[in-house]
Amino acid sequence: MKTRKSSKEKTATLFNRYVWLVDLVYRSGGITFEEINRRWYKASLNEEGEELPLRTFHNHRAAIEEMFDVMITCNKRDGYKYYIDNSEDMERGGVRTWLLNTFSINNLINESHKLKRRILFEHIPSGQRYLAPIIEAMRDQLTLTIGYQSFGRDEPNSFEIEPFCVKIFKQRWYVVARSPYKKALLIYALDRIQHLQITEKPYKFPQDFQPETFFEYAFGIMVEQEVKPCLVRLKVRGNQRKYLRSLPLHPSQEEANITENDSVFTYYLAPTYDFKQEILAQGEHIQVLEPEWFAKEIKESHKAALDLYE
Repeated sequence: MKTRKSSKEKTATLFNRYVWLVDLVYRSGGITFEEINRRWYKASLNEEGEELPLRTFHNHRAAIEEMFDVMITCNKRDGYKYYIDNSEDMERGGVRTWLLNTFSINNLINESHKLKRRILFEHIPSGQRYLAPIIEAMRDQLTLTIGYQSFGRDEPNSFEIEPFCVKIFKQRWYVVARSPYKKALLIYALDRIQHLQITEKPYKFPQDFQPETFFEYAFGIMVEQEVKPCLVRLKVRGNQRKYLRSLPLHPSQEEANITENDSVFTYYLAPTYDFKQEILAQGEHIQVLEPEWFAKEIKESHKAALDLYE
């Protein structure tokens, strides 16, 4: 007897199927529906071993275009093969790259069961299970009711939000949402959500809201009105420079005054608490040159840490 899936499980299943299809078509460079069907029949996601109906396939194509702005197009002149019409955008970052990178690796591991114990990942808090229904609510422009346990409260609080966008930072997923009660944009960590439900209440997504612009001057996930973006100069010593060159702290990063022993890295961002924590984590390898107030904060934090060992 088959067990009926909940609405949340069905949404997550559809989400995984969409990403599976995007990954397959992208990697193939051109593939017929018959071959897609054959690959689906053998896929680990296909628990029932069923074929993929043509109508379902076209419904998936439409949903993928609406949700991810990825167009799966049919080339009738090349044997009715399907391909990604905007494939050149796939390597430019954002949701498309995340979809491919995440699912390609996950799919490969699922298909290669003997390798599972030989591939180790960083732990990601369980809040990602809410990602699919949040994206569904964004797509349909419906509000969410969440039970949220913030670090500053002893008990979880339930309230309504209007989800605008989602972002991952340091193995945690976050949703940027408008609070109708506070009439403000707030950021919620998915791993602190206790429960979540999509309502039937619609909301209007502001067309002038651009997620990339919202986080333009942010190091990570924190956007604070009282911390304004400014020029930040860091003196970086030794091999630590190589790490920053390979993985910049911010898109505005530039390197100058390069000598044998150190370099000066400049940024234009808001030095919020999460950026401060990142600089402190670098220890003696990084010295803040400006702004002066930020250098003073870092210096005082290092002194306080040193006092713990005296």
